[in-house]
Amino acid sequence: MSSHSEFLWYIPNDVKAGHRGDVADADHNSLDTLTTQAKALEDHGWRGALIGTGWGRPDTFTLATALVARTQTFEPLIAVRPGYWKPANFASSAATLDYLSGGRVRVNVVSGLDNLAAYGDEEGDQAHRYARTKEFMRLVRRLWTEEDVTFRGEHFQVAGSTVEPRLVARGARRHPKFYFGGASEAAEHVAATEADVQLFWGEPLDGVRERIARLKGLSKTLDRDLPPLEFGLRITTLVRDTTEQAWADAEAKVVKMAEGAAGNWQDHREGIAVGQKRLLDLTSRGDVLDDNLYTAPGKYGGGGAGTTWLVGSAEDVARSLRKYEELGITHFVLSDTPYLQEIRRQGDQLLPLLKPTAP
Repeated sequence: MSSHSEFLWYIPNDVKAGHRGDVADADHNSLDTLTTQAKALEDHGWRGALIGTGWGRPDTFTLATALVARTQTFEPLIAVRPGYWKPANFASSAATLDYLSGGRVRVNVVSGLDNLAAYGDEEGDQAHRYARTKEFMRLVRRLWTEEDVTFRGEHFQVAGSTVEPRLVARGARRHPKFYFGGASEAAEHVAATEADVQLFWGEPLDGVRERIARLKGLSKTLDRDLPPLEFGLRITTLVRDTTEQAWADAEAKVVKMAEGAAGNWQDHREGIAVGQKRLLDLTSRGDVLDDNLYTAPGKYGGGGAGTTWLVGSAEDVARSLRKYEELGITHFVLSDTPYLQEIRRQGDQLLPLLKPTAP
């Protein structure tokens, strides 16, 4: 693997126990439980973890701050919504946490559907939603990298704004990276011009290859004025000691999902987005695509990163991840349940196979 590739996990800040088949303990969402996961990530070779967002879940930024305070190297990839935050409020909060943590903040900007009315937000059509997202990212980046910022856009305005504390440049890193997902034309225009990392869900290699080529082309035609767009993969990885055991366990999990006995999986099914539809449509091509991309979970409630799974031994899954890397993926956000058990297993068995090899 490339020395540039980074491996993160996923921490499910969800009020419902049993998220995607996780353990359904009463304290599944306590600070102690989630801290145990974050510390396990540090101990087993992971860089950090994506923390999801949505109204009706614990506040993502607050949770990320608490976990940063209890860890040494853990880097939270903090999911945020442009309508939930005003750009200056977010720029200030993120700059403060980045300063206090020694540069550990990453940001995942989310434009998907949410219960907007519950926090006084509203959006128009898709074009409006992504125009606002683009403006949010542009303004936050300016607030992080410039002083005395005056900006009057269609959606946001600031005058004479200087965020304190100032972000400290750390090598080539001038500010926290913006990760961004979305497969619609409007979303890809935002990614091509404003994102630092475009995140893909678990599509087959041909789909990812095609999208990378299109986004690189868009970056040129839309006159991107930032460093080149990077690419990431957010996917479920089901790893066992042998290929046979992995497939037996994967198929058993899907049987439980079909029976409705596998926990809370329905987390990307309301108002299906373009990217989610692309994943669900894969089932028509077969239950297994490429070498070991399992599409059957999508038939029985699997949503988002749980729609498709890479299944196999550590060697099988590492081989598949290398193929994505050969296409240009350098950011990997993996997960499986039970979360804590799999942080340890995959950290010990999978990650060592993905370390860069000597030239």
